[in-house]
Amino acid sequence: MLQKYAVQDGKLILNGTGSARVLVYNAPDTAETTELVKEYGVDDHTLASSIDPNEPPRIEFEKNHTALIIKYPKDYSSMDNYRFLVKSMGVFLFPASQLIIIVLSDSSYILATEKLSVFPCRTAQDILLRLLYQTIRHFESHLNSINRASAELEHVISRSTENKNLLRMFTLAKGLVYYQNALSGNGSLIERIKAAETGPSGVRVLGFTPDNLELLEDLAIENQQFLNQAKIDYEVLGGLLDVRASFINNNLNIMMKNMNAIVIAISVPTFFTGVGGMSEFTAMLKDYMAWYLAYPLFFGIMILLALAIYWWIQRAYGSR
Repeated sequence: MLQKYAVQDGKLILNGTGSARVLVYNAPDTAETTELVKEYGVDDHTLASSIDPNEPPRIEFEKNHTALIIKYPKDYSSMDNYRFLVKSMGVFLFPASQLIIIVLSDSSYILATEKLSVFPCRTAQDILLRLLYQTIRHFESHLNSINRASAELEHVISRSTENKNLLRMFTLAKGLVYYQNALSGNGSLIERIKAAETGPSGVRVLGFTPDNLELLEDLAIENQQFLNQAKIDYEVLGGLLDVRASFINNNLNIMMKNMNAIVIAISVPTFFTGVGGMSEFTAMLKDYMAWYLAYPLFFGIMILLALAIYWWIQRAYGSR
């Protein structure tokens, strides 16, 4: 599906008119893929890499454009079951014609169109910077979601004996690994862009202005901050996984101890009833009370004996 944007008054307007244009291909079909290759000269291998979630971030300089592969977090839903994944998008910048083409496989991806004072939108280079900014902020919101999910699972695990919540914690940790790789790759991509624009040749391949380079430096700093946050979150989560696993083992041990105490408490009265029998007890008391009174009396004594034994075991070996 193709969406066309244009820059007007510092904002991206869908189907608008302006000097800088943006073409967004969401899950391009065969006809759109052929159009990108033949009309715009996009390399078919790079185009295929744009929708490959396993493709690392990179930059390639072609004859009439620059191709970039950028990683971004996949939108999370309840169906993902704590799986935080990343995807790839292809960005093709044509500085001469002020055209930027974005290719991605996610039909739900929404391009930010609001007007930002920090990242003005006038040229195709500005749009590329805003796209990087949106991607970095997207990672920030997902890292916050992982922290909230981790806190909720920690509270559940402390009272649970099931493995499914612990497996969810492992899934969150795996997502943080994906995010670390993506943020690290995007950081290397930003450094490559800086090197291309500030190289010894003095030729700015992407056509960045000094203001663009200053904003790019800010993006590099923010990307590094969230990469550090992802690393810290992973270390904290990984360090607590063993502790949380011990919670489950401890809860299971407590449950088994209580079950054993119950079994022992029942076994002792069962021994006396098996040796003597309740009918014999009622026969012994037939001269003193009727059987329908002796029977409940014996039953009550056995219950009191079981409770006393259970209380003694819990007191002797500790309770929960």
